[in-house]
Amino acid sequence: MYAHTVELKLPIDQALDKLKTALAEARMGVISEVDVQAMMQAKLDHEILPYRLLGICAPGIARRVLDADRDAGALMPCGCCLYETTPGVTRIAVQDPGVVAAIAGHPDISAAMADAQSHLNGVLAKLRA
Repeated sequence: MYAHTVELKLPIDQALDKLKTALAEARMGVISEVDVQAMMQAKLDHEILPYRLLGICAPGIARRVLDADRDAGALMPCGCCLYETTPGVTRIAVQDPGVVAAIAGHPDISAAMADAQSHLNGVLAKLRA
């Protein structure tokens, strides 16, 4: 599996706020955000339900990855998407850090990704509560 998922009975903006709060409590944050719904509408005149792509990062973990292998920055930040499956219900999918560890094949990166997984497990548990 490449992602961990959770569904919230919230519209996307409220789900995003809840996610950002849980990330901050885990010493993580959103460093990039793309409104795919708006992009599809503007570029392709195509309508979809609300959909966002996020880049999630923990600076301490990112530092450890980059110290181990500067090229591993190509695997960061942790990818996340949020989208409404139906109006008022948002699914969140967060990249599994174990996938990054397996791709990198470096013991220091694997250790950093294990810590990232621990942080994300706490975030997902908080969202499920």
